[in-house]
Amino acid sequence: MPIVVSGIRSTGNLHLGNYFGAVKNFIEMQNEHQTFFFIADFHSLTTHPTPSDLHSNVKQVLAEYLACGIDPEKSTIFIQSDVPEIPELYLLLNMNAYLGELERTTSFKDKAREQPENVNAGLLTYPVLMAADIIIHKANLVPVGKDQEQNLEMARTFARRFNRMYNVETFPIPRAYTFEGKDMVKIPGLDGSGKMGKSAGNAIALAESPESIRKKVMRAVTDIGPTETNQKKPDVIQNLFTLLEVVSTPEIVSHFNTAYSNCTIRYGDLKKQLAADIINFTNPIRSRIEDICKDDVYLSRVAKNGAEKARESASKTLEEVRKIIGFRKLY
Repeated sequence: MPIVVSGIRSTGNLHLGNYFGAVKNFIEMQNEHQTFFFIADFHSLTTHPTPSDLHSNVKQVLAEYLACGIDPEKSTIFIQSDVPEIPELYLLLNMNAYLGELERTTSFKDKAREQPENVNAGLLTYPVLMAADIIIHKANLVPVGKDQEQNLEMARTFARRFNRMYNVETFPIPRAYTFEGKDMVKIPGLDGSGKMGKSAGNAIALAESPESIRKKVMRAVTDIGPTETNQKKPDVIQNLFTLLEVVSTPEIVSHFNTAYSNCTIRYGDLKKQLAADIINFTNPIRSRIEDICKDDVYLSRVAKNGAEKARESASKTLEEVRKIIGFRKLY
C-alpha cells in the first residue's frame, strides 16, 4: 500500500521534535509499506530562499534523513524538483481548484497574516501542490500532523473531483496515516510555550553543535522552584523533565524527580545534566550527518536513484491523466 511522506521543507532541518515525533516511525514504515519520502524544495520557494541557501538546505536535509535511518534501498527518497511530473500535475489540478476554497484554508490565512508583505500565489495554491505530491504516486496513506489535516482533506477533494469530472477511478482517495499504538513523544520546546519547532525558535537540531546545545539548554525557562513537597510541576518545568525522560537514564530522571519532590532541586544542575544527555544522544547522529554531507558521490547517487524511481511512478500516473483529460499528440 503506497504511502507518501512529505519531507521537511528545505528551509528547515530535523530537530529532536521531528525525530521522536515521526522520523522513528518513518523508519519502521519503510519495512512495512511502499514508501515515498521527499524533500519539498518547491514548497520552500514561497519564502524566497537564496539559491545558495536552497541548494545547501536540500543537501543538508537529505543527509539528515539518511543519517536517521531512511534506507534508499527500501524506500524511494527523492528531491521534489527532480520530478517534473509533479509541477505538471499541479498545473492540471489548479485548473479545477477554485479561489474561494483556497482562500478559506487555514494555512493560507495564517501565512497571509504572518507575512502580509509576501502573500504569493504559491501560498494560495500550496494545498494543490501538496495534493499533486500525494496523488502522483496514487498514495493510499499520508502521515500528517494536525496543521496539515485540512490540506490532506483538500487533496482528497481534488482526487474525488478529478475522478468525478472524468468519470474515472484514477486516483485512490488518500487517508491520514495515524501512529496509533506507535511509540511517539510530543517533544516540548525549551521556552515552555508548547511543542518544539524550528519556526518557534525553541528547537534543538540533530546536527547542532554541543556548544550551541549547552547554551540553549542553560537559557531554558524555569521558575523560582518548588515551595512545597510533592508539588505538581508547572508546564515550564515539566517540559524539561519530558526532555530528560527521552534522553537520560531512568536513574537520572528518578534522581531529579526526587529532588523536585523534596524541594532540593537545583535547576542549574538539572540543565547541565540535560544538556550533557542531549549531546550524548545527538552526537552519533550529528557525526553521521557530517560524514554523509562530505560524501558528495553518495548523496548524488541517492538523489539520482531516488529521482529515477519517483519518476517511474509519477510518469505512469501523468501519462494516464493526460490521456483522460484529452491531450493527444498530433505528430
